[in-house]
Amino acid sequence: MANRTHRLLFSFGALVSGIVIVIILTFLGAKSRGPLANLLDHAGTVVTHVENKIINENLTDKRKDRLQWFQPFLAEPEKFRNPGKMLLGVYDNLSVETFQNTFDLETGLKTTFPLIHIYIAWGSKEEEAFPKEKVNAIYELGSVPIITWEPWLSDFDAEKYPNLRSPDKRDKGGLRDIAAGKYDPYITAWATDAKNTNKSVFLRFGHEMNDPYRYPWGPQNNSAKDYVAAWRHVHKLFTALGATNVIWIWSPHPSYGWFDAFYPGDKYVDWVGVNILNYGTVASWSKWWSFKEMFGTHYEELAKYNKPLMITEYGCLSVGGDRKKWFEESLSELPKEFPKVKSVVFFHFSADNTTTQQVVDWTIKNDSASVTTIIQQIKNWPDSIRPPGIH
Repeated sequence: MANRTHRLLFSFGALVSGIVIVIILTFLGAKSRGPLANLLDHAGTVVTHVENKIINENLTDKRKDRLQWFQPFLAEPEKFRNPGKMLLGVYDNLSVETFQNTFDLETGLKTTFPLIHIYIAWGSKEEEAFPKEKVNAIYELGSVPIITWEPWLSDFDAEKYPNLRSPDKRDKGGLRDIAAGKYDPYITAWATDAKNTNKSVFLRFGHEMNDPYRYPWGPQNNSAKDYVAAWRHVHKLFTALGATNVIWIWSPHPSYGWFDAFYPGDKYVDWVGVNILNYGTVASWSKWWSFKEMFGTHYEELAKYNKPLMITEYGCLSVGGDRKKWFEESLSELPKEFPKVKSVVFFHFSADNTTTQQVVDWTIKNDSASVTTIIQQIKNWPDSIRPPGIH
């Protein structure tokens, strides 16, 4: 009751503050640019933050109730390294200020995601530090974060990091520089913040490192040995600082092979993750691929590492084939044909232009046929792996 009263007072205070700010800004008009205007802008930001906090808090208790089955994982993090149930997750690009869009997707799929995926680039900007607020918000909802940590080396401020090469030269051999300790101040700060959460965090560092076209940390700029050395160096720093709460996902591109050359070693990897995204015929280089063609062809190579497998980005566009059938076949095949897969993370990205020249939409929230099929196929999974809460 006390918490509810506190929330109501908090909401009322935010509402009153918002009204006062609007009145003042209206009165002052365009002449208010200056310290007072900046103060009011900051106050407006605070109000927005408060409103978003309230939206999340109003749903937190019910959401945590639906994730009661997940509590043993939070109490015993070692369970993450050998889960029984399938752990479903989501990345949603619109869940920035609040997780409302994620909640809407959960309602549609009649489930609650124990894993929530976010992306953080390397760099010296505030948003490139360890995302403490985001991680804490995800935990408040009863879930665990997956962080894809992308080493964009050109984004470091030369004044703050004077020992680095010029931005235009950092990518060539950049992983060698990471292994040599040139980025240790950034990595150390990140690892310290990760440790201080005292919570399990999945970390997917330098994904698709074997793809020579996509990312600057790929083989066009770095050798496989450099990648392995960089991974081990980062891992050792985390371990030395006590950040053993981090669960490491090694995530090669399934199509480019050379897995063994880029594999950091069993003691440095907890999960193996791959992206399975069917672009259909949206681009000249793509075609309609079945899940089995995309994943099944490489399954044995990835399963041999004897780590749980995660589909770290799972999605299908609607151009060039039957999207509903693609989801139906892929989810029905998982339990029997690919038993090492222990997690599927939906890629719910509404405005993706990272690979194609045009913007593509991976979201399924408004695709009732695909949503219905996904629900039904997960219901059909054996009780031993089906996550509770599908209804």
